[in-house]
Amino acid sequence: MSNIYESAEATLGFISSPCLTKVELRVACRGIADRDALSKPDPCVVLKVQSHGQWFEVDRTEVIRSSSSPVFSKIFLVDYYFEEVQRLRFELHDISSGNNGLRDADFLGAMECTLGQIVSQRKLTKALLKQGNTTGKSSIMVTAEELSGNDDYVELSFSARKLDDKDFFSKSDPFLEIFRINDDGTESLVHRTETVMNNLSPVWKSFKVSLNTLCSGDHDRELKVAIDFTASNGDPRNSCSLHYIHPYQPNEYLKALVAVGEICQDYDSDKMFPAFGFGALIPPDFKVSHDFAVNFDEENPECAGIQGVVEAYQNCLPKIQLYGPTNIAPIIQKVASSASEEMHTKEAMEYFILLILTDGVITDMADTREAIVHASHLPMSVIIVGVGNADFTDMQILDGDDGILRSPKGEPVLRDIVQFVPFKDFKHASPAALAKSVLAEVPNQVVDYYNAKGIKPKCISDYESSRTFSP
Repeated sequence: MSNIYESAEATLGFISSPCLTKVELRVACRGIADRDALSKPDPCVVLKVQSHGQWFEVDRTEVIRSSSSPVFSKIFLVDYYFEEVQRLRFELHDISSGNNGLRDADFLGAMECTLGQIVSQRKLTKALLKQGNTTGKSSIMVTAEELSGNDDYVELSFSARKLDDKDFFSKSDPFLEIFRINDDGTESLVHRTETVMNNLSPVWKSFKVSLNTLCSGDHDRELKVAIDFTASNGDPRNSCSLHYIHPYQPNEYLKALVAVGEICQDYDSDKMFPAFGFGALIPPDFKVSHDFAVNFDEENPECAGIQGVVEAYQNCLPKIQLYGPTNIAPIIQKVASSASEEMHTKEAMEYFILLILTDGVITDMADTREAIVHASHLPMSVIIVGVGNADFTDMQILDGDDGILRSPKGEPVLRDIVQFVPFKDFKHASPAALAKSVLAEVPNQVVDYYNAKGIKPKCISDYESSRTFSP
């Protein structure tokens, strides 16, 4: 933290009387309108001070990605002069992804007040005014606290071990927030650490914080520590996200989908493919789902060809919120239900291939093992392609190449139906090489199933004569 008036005082000379005291200002916003119907804003608050009739920026908060009600960890430290009118302006901007500057930012509103108003009320909440001084639903809250004069600092270091995995494609991306308990029982954010990506045992960087900020110099004041988790795939609008839709270059999900799908579609008679997603908050109520239709049509989740799946995926991304955890048992059970119905027909002409694209380790391993053991009795195979650079060691267990997969109760699979391949091994190879590796075991899995059931392949004439056509 630095005195926001240091440079302004030197260049503008607008501070003439001795400083009465120093005050910390904390900022939070509520009800910020979304950038559009499909995405949340990336807010940042800029603090300006008025001198000689002009506004000068003196400090700004951090940018908080995808938040409509941000609580900023940045604390503004100001000099308070009781006998002077100190005019402040708080501007809220929506910072474009990948850019922390204001040049391409969208102005979301502003609030003007005096420092005296904030200090006298301790907590000032006002509506944010847009261009033309029109009011919207968004508001800003500024909290002031006088410093006690204790200039001591403490250096803190935090780490965690074996955190719960809240992500749906890979390990969580945790960050830590420290809150102090105020005299009135409310909480104030003191510090927010950096985010440690894809790690359940994070070690955060040490940091210094003043005793004034941490506890108002009261060594007995209670603190609260909280750990937050974020979806590791990241905002699909951000180029760092594995789901980022580049205008000219397909992401790894699309590369894997097309490479495998274009081979499989040649063996599908109607070229219609059901496509599902898992571990996301979906509209309209934005509850988490582990087996939602990518086209949002639960009655008919099929897409026309692999290109139809690609288009459904691209249209789906902006409408959902990445969430968690990474549970794949529900989607295996959904496909197994269809395969079970087919198994009970006399002919069992359909064989199901489930392609799962994931960037991390699953969180429902026991249920997944149970689902795979059950599915091994059905006309279906499961292909898992690991996207990204996560540790896929646990995925090898499901593959069964190093031993027989068993359910939590010890029941073995009837036959090996799972094939796992990490996409990074084929990142610089041709799509055909990936497809060949992924699909290498499928023909034998199909033959093994029908041999076990004593079902012989039909010739074309037999197949055509057994079909029932509607007039």
